Amino acid sequence: MKPDSLPSQGLQGTSKPSATNRFRLVLIKPSHYDDDGYVIQWFRSAVPSNSLAVMHGLVLDCRERRVLGDDVEIDIRSMDEDNTRVRPDKIVSELKGKAGMVILVGVQSNQFPRSLDIARPLRAAGIQVCMGGFHVSGSLSMLGGITPELQEALDLGISLFAGEAEEKRLDQVLLDAWHGELKPLYNYLDDLPSLEGAPTPMLPAATIRGTIGKYTSFDAGRGCPFQCSFCTIINVQGRKSRRRTVDEVEQIIRRNLDQGVARFFMTDDNFSRNSDWEKIFDRLIDMREKEGLNIKFMIQVDTMCHRLPHFIEKAGRAGVRRVFIGLESINPASLKSAGKKQNKIAEYRKMLLAWKQAGAIVFAGYIIGFPGETPESVLHDIRVIQAELAIDLLEPHCLTALPGSADHQHLYKEGAYLDPDLNKYDLEHVTTRHSSMTTPEWEKLYRDTWKEFYTVEHMETVMRRARATGISTSNMMVLLVWFHFCIVYEHIDPLQGGFLRRKHRRDRRPTLPRESILSFYPRLGVEMVSKHTKLARLAWRFHRFKKQLDKEPATKNYNDVALTPDEDTDMASLEMMLTQITVAR
Repeated sequence: MKPDSLPSQGLQGTSKPSATNRFRLVLIKPSHYDDDGYVIQWFRSAVPSNSLAVMHGLVLDCRERRVLGDDVEIDIRSMDEDNTRVRPDKIVSELKGKAGMVILVGVQSNQFPRSLDIARPLRAAGIQVCMGGFHVSGSLSMLGGITPELQEALDLGISLFAGEAEEKRLDQVLLDAWHGELKPLYNYLDDLPSLEGAPTPMLPAATIRGTIGKYTSFDAGRGCPFQCSFCTIINVQGRKSRRRTVDEVEQIIRRNLDQGVARFFMTDDNFSRNSDWEKIFDRLIDMREKEGLNIKFMIQVDTMCHRLPHFIEKAGRAGVRRVFIGLESINPASLKSAGKKQNKIAEYRKMLLAWKQAGAIVFAGYIIGFPGETPESVLHDIRVIQAELAIDLLEPHCLTALPGSADHQHLYKEGAYLDPDLNKYDLEHVTTRHSSMTTPEWEKLYRDTWKEFYTVEHMETVMRRARATGISTSNMMVLLVWFHFCIVYEHIDPLQGGFLRRKHRRDRRPTLPRESILSFYPRLGVEMVSKHTKLARLAWRFHRFKKQLDKEPATKNYNDVALTPDEDTDMASLEMMLTQITVAR
């Protein structure tokens, strides 16, 4: 029941809840700014937010359990800024003078400045705001105290949440907000909750429609056993496998099927280290093969997953059609410097061909900027990958000391240079010094690695490999064109990409001037026409190439070094192996 007497001002300066007994909750997953200062946003975004799905599911559970009292209804609105415009002024008009709050969900380091810009007008109007996510949790976990940017948030009256919100921890936040008494900090970093029996991630269909292909996401488990120095996951979610039950995973899928969603991104940082991977795959296989459900998945795994008996074969039968692998490098010295001892370069080819046989499109993360690397050595390695590894979509990223990682902790304590603009911590920008490259050289190398891999000639090779391994050439064509378009014309990492870029003149970073109507809209119109004309030409070219491939039976027999099994290859002649031998010597 609502208390008889409530304070008119709490930490957040909110007024007494209205007599309607409704609590209005707005969940926002923020985006971040591009190099021109405009929010990165699309008509349809690419990657669905698991953090938003988790929080929405937890709030649904709170509403069902009536945590604010039997006579209080919780209204929920979830917004993913990657595909939805966030208007703080409109939120103020909806919440001012009413019981409610805004939670900024899953805020990463590069999203922190945008989050503060969303929160400022809300706080100025007395709206309660809470912020959680990897930047808050990672900074507190690894740096041992409140950092300057977190203090700035606290000074604005933003409440910070560190850790995970399961095991009814969100109840306390909502109750405190109902009473107008949010605490400055909720810290649960030292107490990782069990996921078994926890409310399951769930997004409404209206939110999911904002993604390409109507994808949604959920985590079947959390935690990774490895110790990569650039990783933030292990320092926030731990190294022990915590997981949902097989029945709970099935429940998530069936609830989404009921609202017409059948494509899923299982966001486990390393699904192959989920202790129940086989039980989950077996359940999904039954759903597909016995019930005929057309469900498909994308998962993330490590490079040694092929050593788990039947893992890749069962993944294919379970409907895994896209797999992301943290390849990171083909240089043993680089992998060693990052603490990524689990990556065995000699087994890359065997693992990749196993995924091809399972019918999966392979995405691979690749890091540039390890100590000792040069532009020449990196571009040489990219050409080796093109020729010798069956990777469909390579995703080069700058080595970035993300807050929450061991790399960042080390540099922070040493007093080394770390770019003060958190908006740049998106893996696309250089944020630290390099031992053998200047910052401009490193930045140019980042762009050059994308251009080197996504040449028209190599994109055609990838499509030939798809045809030869029975993977849809249509799907492969769309992904290749999309990746090429995002990096070459939009200058945005495809993982932050989408379909049809949106720009709003008023949604510019406050540190930059607002453009006039007469300069902004004509330039925007010219940009859109120019970019999409180039996109149409590229798509048409590859459409014709695809039709030619599909018509010629001989293309099914295409083969090259990357598709040739190790036992049929002179391994000593491979440049990848020569590099390994040279480094060992």
